[in-house]
Amino acid sequence: MANELPRERRLAVLAALVDGNSERAVERMTGVSRPTINRFALRVGVAAQSLHNTMARDLTCSLIESDEVWSFVQKKQSRVTPAEHAAGLGEAYAFTALAMPSRYVVTWHVGKRDETSADAFIKDLRARLVVLPSITSDGFAAYPGAIGASFGPGVDFGQVIKNFSRGGQRDDDHRYEPPRNPWLTRRVVFGAPNIDAATTAHVERNNATLRHHIGRMRRLVLAFSKDPEHHRAAVSLGLTHYNLCLIVKTTRVTPAMAAGVTSHIWELPELLDALLSVPETPAPSAKPLAPRKPEGTARELPGGRGFLRVVQGGAAPSPPAAPVPPPPAPVPAAATPSAPASVEPTGQLDLLSWRPKPRKPVQMSLFGDPPEEEQT
Repeated sequence: MANELPRERRLAVLAALVDGNSERAVERMTGVSRPTINRFALRVGVAAQSLHNTMARDLTCSLIESDEVWSFVQKKQSRVTPAEHAAGLGEAYAFTALAMPSRYVVTWHVGKRDETSADAFIKDLRARLVVLPSITSDGFAAYPGAIGASFGPGVDFGQVIKNFSRGGQRDDDHRYEPPRNPWLTRRVVFGAPNIDAATTAHVERNNATLRHHIGRMRRLVLAFSKDPEHHRAAVSLGLTHYNLCLIVKTTRVTPAMAAGVTSHIWELPELLDALLSVPETPAPSAKPLAPRKPEGTARELPGGRGFLRVVQGGAAPSPPAAPVPPPPAPVPAAATPSAPASVEPTGQLDLLSWRPKPRKPVQMSLFGDPPEEEQT
């Protein structure tokens, strides 16, 4: 009991850790020894995973974006021996599944970027959902097999493949992102996802938030992890704090509130009390998935068998236009020899009704001009 930290010191250490500070920086800020900070960080990190397991169950998130964040433990992958690789040293990718539009991190997994990690990550994602989602990922080749095994071929799954080019100036040391060509390739893997709207931009933006609040995941710093267990604990603590305590600027609530997991913003004292009291909780088991409601016009089928969707196809042929009757034939004006040009009601002369006055035939006279009255 004499070695227990006071509550105020625990809160100070927790606040410094979730702000992305290294253990030595926390030691300078709080006055607590680094070994004590190391043990406290491991304890609350393991408890954060159990707290997430108790809350992230039976979720109805219908749109999932997945991606992997690179980091390393103790040394770079090029310097790791096979035995150290098997022990978890070297590269350590954090697989994350982000629910949209709540931006709630449904699950995560820390491991190598291989089929084993992808299978474990997708299997845990499947166990936390009760609605068949639409999934979008990057072009990692292990995703189609893992998603097909856990969700089946009926899931809507598409991949957004980013095209990279090597400039020849940078070596493959993961310090910088390679130059990106200004185009993406989208493809449908399973189902019928909205491939035009498929994107991983939100989960990639969330990767920057992870690196900001988890100091062990930053590049070109000395705060990298030295032990795989501590690295997994740090990722769990950072993502749990993100879900429950951070307010997203676009939604103005925390991701857990937007996803319906909790009803209020968690403050650090409440988070600390929950981490210190939560029992060890395993991950949930998979439950049957209900079909999600389509975004467009749809009608629900009886018995919960899904939805009948209206698919936009080609334009229907327009009905034939009704025949237009021919215009009436113009009525010829009556030939009135002596009738003058008629005047319409508008006061304008009708020039078409004018006809020249016929002249009488004049007979040649052998005895001079006829009288004036006969020359008309």
